[in-house]
Amino acid sequence: MRIGVDVGGTNTDAVAMSGNDVVGWAKATTTPEVTDGIVTAVRTLLGSHGLSPDAIGAVMIGTTHFTNALVEGRRLVPTAVVRLGLPATKGLPPFIDWPHRLRAVLGDHVYLCHGGHEFDGRLISPIDHEELRTAARDIASKGVGSVAVASVFSPVDASFEAEAQEVLLDEVPGLDISLSSEIGRLGLLERENAAIVNACLRPLAERTVAGLTAALVQLGLDCPLHVSQNDGTLMSADFARRYPVATFASGPTNSMRGAAFLSGIRDGVVVDVGGTTSDIGVLVHGFPREASTAVSVAGVRTNFRMPDVLSMGLGGGSLVRPGNGRDDSVTVGPDSVGYELTERALVFGGDELTATDIATAAGMADIGDPSSVGALDAEVVSGAVERMQDMLATAVEQMKTSADPVPVVVVGGGGVLVRDGLAGASDTIRPDHFSVASAIGAAIAQVGAETDRVYSMAAMTRDEAMAEARSVTAQRAVDTGADAATVEITDVDEIPLTYLPSHAIRIRVKAVGDLAVVPCSSDGGAGT
Repeated sequence: MRIGVDVGGTNTDAVAMSGNDVVGWAKATTTPEVTDGIVTAVRTLLGSHGLSPDAIGAVMIGTTHFTNALVEGRRLVPTAVVRLGLPATKGLPPFIDWPHRLRAVLGDHVYLCHGGHEFDGRLISPIDHEELRTAARDIASKGVGSVAVASVFSPVDASFEAEAQEVLLDEVPGLDISLSSEIGRLGLLERENAAIVNACLRPLAERTVAGLTAALVQLGLDCPLHVSQNDGTLMSADFARRYPVATFASGPTNSMRGAAFLSGIRDGVVVDVGGTTSDIGVLVHGFPREASTAVSVAGVRTNFRMPDVLSMGLGGGSLVRPGNGRDDSVTVGPDSVGYELTERALVFGGDELTATDIATAAGMADIGDPSSVGALDAEVVSGAVERMQDMLATAVEQMKTSADPVPVVVVGGGGVLVRDGLAGASDTIRPDHFSVASAIGAAIAQVGAETDRVYSMAAMTRDEAMAEARSVTAQRAVDTGADAATVEITDVDEIPLTYLPSHAIRIRVKAVGDLAVVPCSSDGGAGT
């Protein structure tokens, strides 16, 4: 069996699965120290269903821990940026588009050096080792231990980034270096930003993965640990230590993968209603539709793979206010009681009117003490229900690519807020175990990898470029933890860049494979 865990802002869900069958599930309140909530949820799961730790072969965890750290600007470390591109790129230095509060936390340590390539692999300028050694000594003198290295068009030729890493480590052993070519896509500023974000989170990732590993030991689970990525696939614990940025938006992604698995719907819209917010995404062939443009996280533009998700302030804890004065309409959210729902909602003996109270009063759910909402004004109840349905229907329409009705799969603990027959939906599906779909999505996830680069047809044929891209991507999937025998190419995009000389083409390839069976470690640690 395997256990999937989803750490949300309000609840931590744990699910045990044997093959495609859900054996049992449990919920616990998310704690400030993320591992405490995980231990509580998994221990409850094992105990309530009589499961032996020896029967668990792997644990998969999806967490918002790293996203929250960036959003809050906490638990980040000062980070230096070494950009290879002089004499070009001086007009747009690193951090130019960052919020001031985050620049202050990271320290604004910028080093512009010679190097970089054109789109077709031609040199901008040779790399200068002494220049890099001078930068390394200055970085060390400031006590900065994390470094992001970005070279112009490194997805086309990553050799300068690798060479710069060797020089920096030779001068200052022990530096923690993130290379932009391993993280982001084409687009210097966004790719560089992604590398900076990854670098400033690396020490937190070390502590978090160590904490998760210790949690498995505490639970008596002697099996590999895997972490959810933001494209619906898994990475090993060691990979998560090196690339924490790959976990961003993994929560909504897991929900969509879980929704596809539970409902059997491969193409449609998923509405994931939590305690505070609702996330709306689109399924394409059973995987989340990826955002086609740069995605801003905490005000930082990035271009690594992210699901195309619309979030809005509607959840089970959303506060409901009857209209008054000239505006008689009932409002729902965006403010919420969040994790205090079980203390502040009317159905739990509190004094706040929430969306959960409305759903219970309207007969859409049976939660808490229904008698506590029996005296609510019928117009307020009906108005709030209509308001919630309108909000959700509008969000679904925004995410659709045509006016045709599509199946809508409703998941999440707040899924009771969605009424059957949602406008714009050909069918409103609320599958079994919908409240823990995100944890199920983590438990069923495969391992994946992606390549996105430009190839010049002056150096190779189109078939050679395609074969290389496929081979590199498949190997990356294996390096991430996939069973080589099961890896398959699931998505290929080929874009001719006709406005450039030498008949260049941009190729994006995605590969997915089943999780490799890894021998358990003797100390209960996480396998890699």
